[in-house]
Amino acid sequence: MTKGGGVSDRHENQGKKTGGQDFLKKKMKKNMQRLGGRGGLSLESFANAKTRNDNYNPSLIKKQREFYKNAKCVQKYKKSLKQQEQLNFPTTRNIPSTDNRPIKGENQANEGSYANRGKMGKKNARSIGELYEKKRDEDEKAKMERDAIMQAKNEERQQAETRRRALKEKMYKKTKSGQPVMKYRIEHLLESIQGSAS
Repeated sequence: MTKGGGVSDRHENQGKKTGGQDFLKKKMKKNMQRLGGRGGLSLESFANAKTRNDNYNPSLIKKQREFYKNAKCVQKYKKSLKQQEQLNFPTTRNIPSTDNRPIKGENQANEGSYANRGKMGKKNARSIGELYEKKRDEDEKAKMERDAIMQAKNEERQQAETRRRALKEKMYKKTKSGQPVMKYRIEHLLESIQGSAS
Protein backbone atom coordinates (compact mmCIF):
# COMPACT_ATOMS: atom_id res chain seq x y z
CA MET A 1 0.00 0.00 0.00
CA THR A 2 1.09 3.53 -0.67
CA LYS A 3 0.91 6.45 1.70
CA GLY A 4 -2.34 7.71 0.31
CA GLY A 5 -4.20 4.39 0.82
CA GLY A 6 -3.96 3.16 -2.78
CA VAL A 7 -2.57 -0.16 -4.00
CA SER A 8 0.95 -0.17 -5.40
CA ASP A 9 1.73 -1.32 -8.93
CA ARG A 10 3.84 -4.22 -7.68
CA HIS A 11 0.97 -5.81 -5.73
CA GLU A 12 -1.41 -5.36 -8.64
CA ASN A 13 0.90 -7.32 -10.95
CA GLN A 14 1.22 -10.17 -8.43
CA GLY A 15 -2.54 -10.49 -8.10
CA LYS A 16 -3.03 -10.77 -11.83
CA LYS A 17 -0.42 -13.52 -12.18
CA THR A 18 -1.74 -15.76 -9.40
CA GLY A 19 -5.46 -15.31 -9.82
CA GLY A 20 -5.69 -14.90 -13.57
CA GLN A 21 -4.84 -16.75 -16.73
CA ASP A 22 -1.35 -17.82 -15.62
CA PHE A 23 -2.86 -20.05 -12.95
CA LEU A 24 -5.22 -21.69 -15.47
CA LYS A 25 -2.39 -22.20 -17.94
CA LYS A 26 -0.28 -23.95 -15.29
CA LYS A 27 -3.19 -26.18 -14.32
CA MET A 28 -3.91 -27.10 -17.94
CA LYS A 29 -0.23 -27.86 -18.52
CA LYS A 30 -0.17 -30.20 -15.51
CA ASN A 31 -3.29 -31.98 -16.73
CA MET A 32 -1.76 -32.41 -20.19
CA GLN A 33 1.37 -33.92 -18.69
CA ARG A 34 -0.69 -36.22 -16.53
CA LEU A 35 -2.76 -37.38 -19.49
CA GLY A 36 0.32 -37.98 -21.62
CA GLY A 37 0.83 -34.95 -23.88
CA ARG A 38 -1.38 -32.87 -26.11
CA GLY A 39 -3.51 -35.61 -27.60
CA GLY A 40 -4.54 -37.09 -24.26
CA LEU A 41 -3.92 -40.73 -23.43
CA SER A 42 -2.73 -42.99 -26.20
CA LEU A 43 -4.91 -45.94 -27.04
CA GLU A 44 -2.33 -48.42 -25.76
CA SER A 45 -1.85 -46.70 -22.40
CA PHE A 46 -5.63 -46.40 -22.02
CA ALA A 47 -6.10 -50.14 -22.66
CA ASN A 48 -3.29 -51.04 -20.24
CA ALA A 49 -4.75 -48.80 -17.57
CA LYS A 50 -8.12 -50.57 -17.84
CA THR A 51 -6.79 -54.14 -17.87
CA ARG A 52 -4.45 -53.75 -14.93
CA ASN A 53 -6.00 -55.50 -11.92
CA ASP A 54 -3.52 -55.08 -9.09
CA ASN A 55 -5.99 -53.47 -6.70
CA TYR A 56 -6.39 -54.85 -3.19
CA ASN A 57 -9.96 -56.07 -2.85
CA PRO A 58 -10.77 -57.45 0.63
CA SER A 59 -14.28 -58.63 -0.29
CA LEU A 60 -12.88 -60.74 -3.12
CA ILE A 61 -10.29 -62.26 -0.78
CA LYS A 62 -13.02 -63.01 1.75
CA LYS A 63 -15.12 -64.75 -0.90
CA GLN A 64 -12.15 -66.87 -1.98
CA ARG A 65 -11.44 -67.86 1.63
CA GLU A 66 -15.08 -68.81 2.12
CA PHE A 67 -15.06 -70.88 -1.07
CA TYR A 68 -11.95 -72.82 -0.02
CA LYS A 69 -13.35 -73.33 3.49
CA ASN A 70 -16.60 -74.72 2.07
CA ALA A 71 -14.69 -76.97 -0.32
CA LYS A 72 -12.68 -78.33 2.60
CA CYS A 73 -15.85 -79.05 4.59
CA VAL A 74 -17.45 -80.82 1.62
CA GLN A 75 -14.32 -82.92 1.16
CA LYS A 76 -14.31 -83.97 4.83
CA TYR A 77 -18.01 -84.81 4.63
CA LYS A 78 -17.49 -87.00 1.56
CA LYS A 79 -14.57 -88.74 3.26
CA SER A 80 -16.66 -89.50 6.36
CA LEU A 81 -19.49 -90.84 4.16
CA LYS A 82 -17.02 -93.15 2.43
CA GLN A 83 -15.73 -94.42 5.78
CA GLN A 84 -19.29 -95.08 7.00
CA GLU A 85 -20.07 -97.00 3.82
CA GLN A 86 -16.95 -99.11 4.32
CA LEU A 87 -17.98 -99.89 7.90
CA ASN A 88 -21.52 -100.82 6.86
CA PHE A 89 -20.49 -102.90 3.83
CA PRO A 90 -17.00 -104.27 4.49
CA THR A 91 -17.09 -106.98 1.81
CA THR A 92 -18.96 -106.83 -1.45
CA ARG A 93 -17.61 -110.16 -2.74
CA ASN A 94 -20.35 -112.20 -1.02
CA ILE A 95 -23.21 -110.31 -2.74
CA PRO A 96 -24.61 -112.40 -5.63
CA SER A 97 -24.80 -111.10 -9.19
CA THR A 98 -28.03 -109.43 -10.36
CA ASP A 99 -28.61 -111.52 -13.48
CA ASN A 100 -31.04 -114.42 -12.93
CA ARG A 101 -29.34 -117.04 -15.10
CA PRO A 102 -28.89 -120.21 -13.08
CA ILE A 103 -25.47 -121.79 -13.31
CA LYS A 104 -24.74 -125.29 -12.01
CA GLY A 105 -23.74 -125.21 -8.36
CA GLU A 106 -24.40 -121.48 -8.09
CA ASN A 107 -27.67 -121.93 -6.23
CA GLN A 108 -25.92 -123.61 -3.31
CA ALA A 109 -23.17 -121.02 -3.34
CA ASN A 110 -25.75 -118.22 -3.25
CA GLU A 111 -27.49 -119.73 -0.24
CA GLY A 112 -24.16 -120.06 1.50
CA SER A 113 -23.24 -116.45 0.67
CA TYR A 114 -26.52 -115.17 2.17
CA ALA A 115 -25.81 -117.15 5.33
CA ASN A 116 -22.25 -115.84 5.41
CA ARG A 117 -23.48 -112.31 4.97
CA GLY A 118 -25.72 -112.66 8.01
CA LYS A 119 -22.83 -114.06 10.04
CA MET A 120 -20.52 -111.30 8.81
CA GLY A 121 -23.07 -108.69 9.87
CA LYS A 122 -23.26 -110.21 13.33
CA LYS A 123 -19.47 -110.39 13.54
CA ASN A 124 -19.18 -106.78 12.46
CA ALA A 125 -21.78 -105.73 15.02
CA ARG A 126 -19.89 -107.63 17.70
CA SER A 127 -16.56 -106.15 16.71
CA ILE A 128 -18.04 -102.64 16.62
CA GLY A 129 -19.62 -103.26 20.03
CA GLU A 130 -16.29 -104.52 21.37
CA LEU A 131 -14.48 -101.49 19.95
CA TYR A 132 -17.04 -99.21 21.55
CA GLU A 133 -16.66 -100.93 24.93
CA LYS A 134 -12.85 -100.74 24.72
CA LYS A 135 -12.96 -97.07 23.86
CA ARG A 136 -15.40 -96.36 26.67
CA ASP A 137 -13.21 -98.23 29.16
CA GLU A 138 -10.14 -96.30 27.99
CA ASP A 139 -12.02 -93.01 28.30
CA GLU A 140 -13.14 -93.92 31.82
CA LYS A 141 -9.60 -94.85 32.84
CA ALA A 142 -8.25 -91.60 31.43
CA LYS A 143 -10.96 -89.67 33.29
CA MET A 144 -10.15 -91.46 36.55
CA GLU A 145 -6.43 -90.65 36.09
CA ARG A 146 -7.23 -86.99 35.39
CA ASP A 147 -9.45 -86.83 38.48
CA ALA A 148 -6.73 -88.41 40.64
CA ILE A 149 -4.14 -85.92 39.34
CA MET A 150 -6.49 -83.00 39.97
CA GLN A 151 -7.25 -84.22 43.49
CA ALA A 152 -3.53 -84.61 44.28
CA LYS A 153 -2.87 -81.08 43.00
CA ASN A 154 -5.70 -79.66 45.12
CA GLU A 155 -4.40 -81.41 48.25
CA GLU A 156 -0.88 -80.17 47.57
CA ARG A 157 -2.19 -76.64 47.07
CA GLN A 158 -4.13 -76.74 50.34
CA GLN A 159 -1.08 -78.03 52.26
CA ALA A 160 1.09 -75.28 50.81
CA GLU A 161 -1.53 -72.69 51.76
CA THR A 162 -1.70 -73.91 55.38
CA ARG A 163 2.12 -73.82 55.59
CA ARG A 164 2.16 -70.26 54.27
CA ARG A 165 -0.50 -69.17 56.76
CA ALA A 166 1.41 -70.72 59.68
CA LEU A 167 4.64 -69.07 58.52
CA LYS A 168 2.91 -65.72 58.11
CA GLU A 169 1.47 -65.95 61.64
CA LYS A 170 4.91 -66.69 63.06
CA MET A 171 6.58 -63.91 61.08
CA TYR A 172 4.06 -61.27 62.21
CA LYS A 173 4.20 -62.16 65.91
CA LYS A 174 5.19 -59.26 68.09
CA THR A 175 6.41 -58.88 71.65
CA LYS A 176 4.53 -56.90 74.33
CA SER A 177 6.45 -53.79 73.42
CA GLY A 178 5.56 -54.17 69.69
CA GLN A 179 8.92 -55.49 68.45
CA PRO A 180 8.94 -58.46 66.02
CA VAL A 181 9.80 -61.88 67.51
CA MET A 182 13.16 -62.70 65.95
CA LYS A 183 13.17 -66.40 66.92
CA TYR A 184 10.83 -67.42 64.08
CA ARG A 185 12.53 -65.18 61.54
CA ILE A 186 15.93 -66.68 62.33
CA GLU A 187 14.46 -70.23 62.09
CA HIS A 188 13.02 -69.38 58.66
CA LEU A 189 16.38 -68.00 57.47
CA LEU A 190 18.14 -71.16 58.73
CA GLU A 191 15.65 -73.43 56.92
CA SER A 192 16.03 -71.53 53.67
CA ILE A 193 19.86 -71.67 53.91
CA GLN A 194 19.80 -75.40 54.62
CA GLY A 195 17.36 -75.97 51.75
CA SER A 196 19.60 -74.11 49.28
CA ALA A 197 22.77 -75.90 50.55
CA SER A 198 21.37 -79.40 50.09
